[in-house]
Amino acid sequence: MPRLTKEIGWLSTSHPAEAWKDSPVCRSSDHAQVPAAQEIPGGPRLARAIVLAVLCSYVAVQVINVVTAPLPSYGLKLAADIAALVGVFVLTALVTSASAERWPRWRRLATLAAEAVITYLPLVVLGRYWADMAGFLAGSALLLLSGWMAWSLFAAVVTSMIPVAAAAHVGVYGAAYLTLSTLVLGLVVFGLARLSLAITYVYSTRGELAQLAVIRERMRFARDLHDLLGYSLSAITLKAEVTKRLVASNPARARDELAEVLDIARQALADVRTVASGYRNISLAKEASSVASLLTTAGINSRIGVSCGALDEAVDTVLATVLREAVTNMMRHSTPRNCIIEADVATDTIQLSVSNDGMPRSALSGRRGGGLDNLRTRLEAIGGTLNVEVGTDGWYRVCAEVPLEPPGTLEPASSSGARLTGDGG
Repeated sequence: MPRLTKEIGWLSTSHPAEAWKDSPVCRSSDHAQVPAAQEIPGGPRLARAIVLAVLCSYVAVQVINVVTAPLPSYGLKLAADIAALVGVFVLTALVTSASAERWPRWRRLATLAAEAVITYLPLVVLGRYWADMAGFLAGSALLLLSGWMAWSLFAAVVTSMIPVAAAAHVGVYGAAYLTLSTLVLGLVVFGLARLSLAITYVYSTRGELAQLAVIRERMRFARDLHDLLGYSLSAITLKAEVTKRLVASNPARARDELAEVLDIARQALADVRTVASGYRNISLAKEASSVASLLTTAGINSRIGVSCGALDEAVDTVLATVLREAVTNMMRHSTPRNCIIEADVATDTIQLSVSNDGMPRSALSGRRGGGLDNLRTRLEAIGGTLNVEVGTDGWYRVCAEVPLEPPGTLEPASSSGARLTGDGG
């Protein structure tokens, strides 16, 4: 038993997030490796290979065009074509690489200037047989520049094929062909490069996403255990102490209290089993009945009025969570003699209030904590609000107001009724 107490002692701390760091489970898994995400076939290497394969295909097509073209001074023109093709291929391969994203501005502009020279200078020698290669410059403009500058240069390169076609005397259809081929090639280079870069980013961050998912699940598990066991063990402890005092003087009452202890223990066991699923519905009416029994056992005068009828599942769970948190904090941080719990429907909203006396003077100035902050987050998720105040009569009041129909579906992992993070005040 002492060892068990030591192992679960961290669950009763004020802040489960901090408690998790010091927990035995966390210490034993500090150096554990996060499982790798599912392997993507090929990944960035395959994407990069596809980009280079497309570039090589366009270069090969250009070589075929020049080889089969009836050009005078064929040997000189072929040599000029091969040299220019090598330059265009190298520059485009660099521009479409992932490292180009980190290039300084001067290097981007210098690369575009060099590619422009290699694009337009061979036109003097090869004429329209080289005009198809202007699309590489258009795609590079979109990759290396941004905003209006990128699209302005892209449009300028595409429309420059019109005067080139006019100089080559290829007619209207030839001009349309050169313009459209430049447009398509530029978009293909830009699209493939961006797709390859996106795959690289996803591939590099998948491990971080998997690790983040594991951390979130660990935190959820720690909070759920803290809240479930914290509330249930507090109730069991209180009722067990009462039973111990009544065994000799009032055996019948002691048997009733012991029966309730067994019920709470069974419910705690069932709750712990739901931690793995991450979501558990809680009924406000059932929670109010459980709270009434707990307050009676603690000798606290209580007046409980819950008349809300059937509620939306998300609203029911959040309000039950507010009630459980408020009562847990009341038992932990004050010595109440009276408690009033009321829940009523007003037009299209539901109002829940938990009031008690017996707050110490050190807390009368108002306090904030993880529990109340978490309640505010849950209430805001369904369009509700939380108000905590200390009246002039010294009573501490927790008031929650939510719409009858929440605006959206409550996320299971963040709305679990089991997730009470205690110590709110």
